[in-house]
Amino acid sequence: MEEIQCHNLFGKYEMGRLLGKGTFAKVYYAKQIATGESVAIKVINKDQVKRQGLMEQIKREISVMRLVRHPNIVELKEVLATKTKIFFVMEYVRGGELFAKVAKGKLKEDQARKYFQQLISAVDFCHSRGVSHRDLKPENLLLDHNENLKISDFGLSALPEQQRLDGLLHTQCGTPAYVAPEVLRKKGYDGSKTDIWSCGVILYVLLAGFLPFQDENLMSMYNMVLRAEFQFPPWFSSDSRRLISKILVADPSKRTTIPAIMRVPWFRKGFEVTCGVMKGDEEVNIEEEEDSRKRSQENNDNNNKKKKGSSPKFFNAFEFISSMSSGFDLSGLFEDKRKKGSVFTSKCSASDIVTKIETAVEGLSFKVTEVKDFKIRMRGPPEGRKGSLFVTAEVFEVAQEVAVVEFSKSAGDTLEYVKFCEEDVRPALKDIVWSWQGDATCNPNIAGLRGEENHQNQVII
Repeated sequence: MEEIQCHNLFGKYEMGRLLGKGTFAKVYYAKQIATGESVAIKVINKDQVKRQGLMEQIKREISVMRLVRHPNIVELKEVLATKTKIFFVMEYVRGGELFAKVAKGKLKEDQARKYFQQLISAVDFCHSRGVSHRDLKPENLLLDHNENLKISDFGLSALPEQQRLDGLLHTQCGTPAYVAPEVLRKKGYDGSKTDIWSCGVILYVLLAGFLPFQDENLMSMYNMVLRAEFQFPPWFSSDSRRLISKILVADPSKRTTIPAIMRVPWFRKGFEVTCGVMKGDEEVNIEEEEDSRKRSQENNDNNNKKKKGSSPKFFNAFEFISSMSSGFDLSGLFEDKRKKGSVFTSKCSASDIVTKIETAVEGLSFKVTEVKDFKIRMRGPPEGRKGSLFVTAEVFEVAQEVAVVEFSKSAGDTLEYVKFCEEDVRPALKDIVWSWQGDATCNPNIAGLRGEENHQNQVII
């Protein structure tokens, strides 16, 4: 590390012993100075990753780890950076790798089941956020001081925007012994289905103490994987055999799903539901130098601005036109698609809209957890399939006396979110809504905002 930060990082963390290292990064034990909390800090050499063309992968890893906050996933607490280094400040998991435990021999069925339950719960949460891990293996599964499993290393994970037009991923990645057959075939694959395969291999390893597919000749091993050709040791129970046989299926279209796994009696024995929660969406620019003095000054400036009064973000007019006009929805041209039923316009002031939303959601048994910069974060009841539904509503300014309000799901079940938007929010906010995105009849006055008549096939900006 840089000499000046060898023992003290940005005045926030006391750096300690080296925990491990890889090609581009080293991981250190550290303590937060203010609280004494133990953390792990991954230090990445920025020049090295740039030379190898891996900067986008690092950015993706940051994005993914911010999306997934779950009791069985290693938490990314914050990201810091200088001109030459990137620092991932992460939860310190003191129990080591699950691999070390398996290397000593097979686990008892109850213990293997517990780890598998926690793995499936966390992977299910990742998939609900559109994240595929793509490198699940015992080396990337850590254990905390209570022997609970934590998924780590999202460096090879994938987000929906990496899919091609066929809706599939095409990057060949993962560890050979745990990789799914469709990845080896190099014809495109569904990342969530490959994760399920890897979970099946992991369950086999936990119960057997060795891999289901292994051969000194790599091509022979690949052929075994492609045919899903493996044998069960005699000590496997009939229930665990049936479950693994449904997971390790070569044809991904016939492979079982996570909801189906969760319904299996063997899986449900002693199962404790764990829920993911919303992760903040604060941004970090890893391309520029950052230090504690600069960040402190920015915070002071922001506080001063708030004291003087503030206004909502400006909503790009082109996005507004394309998202609100039913005759020519251009949202397909943008990565950040705004889904029907989640965006509306209003002629009320931004502050009135915020107040109305706060009142409305409280009447829907939601709790407002934060209101900041015209962004309202709210949490629903905990009974959902994926735990509490977390929703964010943000108010944007389009023109004088015209605002756009956008709802988005931060965590929870997608079907519950759709129901929330369609059946709860619409009636509750009808007094302030001018028009909902995608409605068949868009208010003709919207055309006046762009200086044209509302012709279906004509766009004049």
